[in-house]
Amino acid sequence: MRIFSVSHKTAFVVDHCPYMAESSRQLIECDMLTKSRSQGVIPLAPVSKSLWTCAIECSMEYCRILYDVYPTKKLVNYIVSDSEVHILNSWKQENQNTQELMTALAAVGPPNPRQDPECCSVLHGLVAAVESLCKITEYQHESRTTLMDTADRVANRGRIICLTNAKSDTHVRMLEDCVLETIQEQNKRAAGSDRLMPIQQCELVLVHIYPQGEETLVSDRQKKELSSVLSSEVHSVRAGRYLAGKLNVLVQQHFDLASTTITNIPMKEEQHANTSANYDVELLHHRDAHIEFIKTQPSFHCMNTSRDSGLKETVTLKWCTPRTNSVELHYCTGAYRISPVDVNSRPSSCLTNFLLNGVSCRTPVERAKFQLERHTRYWPMIISQTTIFNMQAVVPLANLIVKDTLTDEDVLTCQKTVYNLVDMERKSDPLPISTAGSRGKGPKRDEQYRIMWNELETLVKAHVGTSERHQRVLDCISACRSKPPEEEERKKRGRKREDKEDKTEKNGKDTEEKGWTTDSERLKGVMEREKDEQSECEIIKDSPDSPEPLNKKPRLATEEQQPPEKSKGPVSLLTLWTNRITQANSRKHQEFAGRLSSVNSKAELYQHLKEENGMDVHENGKATR
Repeated sequence: MRIFSVSHKTAFVVDHCPYMAESSRQLIECDMLTKSRSQGVIPLAPVSKSLWTCAIECSMEYCRILYDVYPTKKLVNYIVSDSEVHILNSWKQENQNTQELMTALAAVGPPNPRQDPECCSVLHGLVAAVESLCKITEYQHESRTTLMDTADRVANRGRIICLTNAKSDTHVRMLEDCVLETIQEQNKRAAGSDRLMPIQQCELVLVHIYPQGEETLVSDRQKKELSSVLSSEVHSVRAGRYLAGKLNVLVQQHFDLASTTITNIPMKEEQHANTSANYDVELLHHRDAHIEFIKTQPSFHCMNTSRDSGLKETVTLKWCTPRTNSVELHYCTGAYRISPVDVNSRPSSCLTNFLLNGVSCRTPVERAKFQLERHTRYWPMIISQTTIFNMQAVVPLANLIVKDTLTDEDVLTCQKTVYNLVDMERKSDPLPISTAGSRGKGPKRDEQYRIMWNELETLVKAHVGTSERHQRVLDCISACRSKPPEEEERKKRGRKREDKEDKTEKNGKDTEEKGWTTDSERLKGVMEREKDEQSECEIIKDSPDSPEPLNKKPRLATEEQQPPEKSKGPVSLLTLWTNRITQANSRKHQEFAGRLSSVNSKAELYQHLKEENGMDVHENGKATR
């Protein structure tokens, strides 16, 4: 189903009564461009436009912008009202151009100030406008023919713009009542006709025009629903540039247009050939052209214009002197039709020609610099020097806090991120703390979270002056860092337990080192004693005065060596392995012959002397003569 909005049909009704021939009292100098003035020459007197001329010029600008941006499917029916109705064009697409309208207006001519005002009324034009809205356009007929069985679902909506000089608010209400009654009558007629369509929605825009310097008798009024079919709004505007600005704003509102201003366009002055000046040109286009600005900059704001055109906001593009060829086309997301606000000005004409020849206009770099400064207020140069930028849980807050403005939903997301970090700290979840260049296990868990909170607070403080909502995020972090007494007590107990575990581990390491030292000294002592005994055996011959040898326990191969004394505390794997190797090596050397032939752990020495000399040997093994 194709739905036709209110902007599909626009009926312009311009008052052609004698009072519209009154001067607007906006003076225009005629000889202001004269370089020199001879003496005795009387300057030309300034002229002023009539209310009719101001209304025609502004309405033609309205139509020109509409036709530039929407060449099809947005139709205008132009009606002039005095003692009778002058319909200048129809809803057909071939009649939708300003050239045909200007030709028809030239045939109508200006209002006759000597005509009887009682015979003239704008009501004739309003009635004709309602009747015109009931007529079917080519696009509506095509949709009804295509849908066939559901032809009644094709909507018929439209808008009536009336430019007149009302007498009072009562006169305005009379015009509104006339339009409402006409709509009701025409809807009844259209219900029984195949060539007409009932009006489902109609917007009436009454623009009261009055000369400059006079007090208005009609008050402005916002859009008001008069019935389920008709809504009305009233604008009281002074003639001249104020009326042009008002119609310019209305065309933007009615057709969803936006403004873009090209700034710093260098142009040579015609009066001074060797000088140049920079100009600004304002363009109108569909609002969708600004979608990419809003996507890349959620806090994107339009600049307020300083022109008298009445445009409230505009996006600024900067003139770019270097040209680009078709091979170096920039990334393009969409193409939109444009229309200059001041089409007759020399800068607008030059800009249009330059754009057609391939000159580019770009966004000013100042905005990018401001955005870069905002994103790098806290920016660690090395990834190992940061904790929060290594944590996936902090990503939502880090992405939102750099924005120029925060919404309530953004603040809520940041607060949820902070609460999630508090929950991680309560569970003692590990943090991605870098230990590069340091020995040991790194900082304790409490110290890790203290580093994380300090870094997060530094990040938020860098943007706290941006808006009040940024301050709310910082307040949330400060509140979460100030823990209750029971939480602090629990943290103290946890720290004591960790200190105790570290102390126990340290004592275990000391015991291992001490046990290793003790085993080494014991092994060294055994080897030295064996070496001394072997030396004594080689030196002693047959000296009767030799002292009695020490009573030693024989070390049999079958006898197991006593295990070394266990050291207090945990024993390391190195100590166990060293003891096993030492025990295995002690079994490999050859045992002493005396220990092998000893009786009751006692061995007789110097038995060969007894056999050679026949000397007695006492039980203790000492020979006597």
